[in-house]
Parts: sequence; C-alpha cells; structure tokens
Amino acid sequence: MKTIQRFAISTLAAAMLLGVVGCAGMSQQDKNTAIGAGAGAVGGAILTGGSTVGTAAGAVVGGVIGHEVNK
Repeated sequence: MKTIQRFAISTLAAAMLLGVVGCAGMSQQDKNTAIGAGAGAVGGAILTGGSTVGTAAGAVVGGVIGHEVNK
C-alpha cells in the first residue's frame, strides 16, 4: 500500500511541475507561489501520511512562502 501511495504522490508532483513549466505567461512571483504550493502539498502529504488536511495545509503554507520569496 505504501508503494502505491508513494507512486501517487510522485505522479502528482511530476504533473504539478509540468503544469508550472507550461505557464510561461506567469510573473516570477506567480511561478514561485505555484511551485511553493506544489512542494508544500507534497511535503504535507508525506509528513501526514497522505492526509487530505495535511496536504491542503502544506499547499497553503508552501504557496504563502513561495509568494513571499522575492519581496
């Protein structure tokens, strides 16, 4: 079961990264926000064992950190 969960998380992370790469019209701050949210979601999912709340909280925290990086 853990192998399937890790595969799903890895697939989600890869899909998010490809989605970010495809957003050429975004400002640098928007890109940082998206990357931070994606990384935070993956981190939250890993740290909480795949919990939906943990994934969402990680995405929010990561997005805020990504948004504030170059200010």
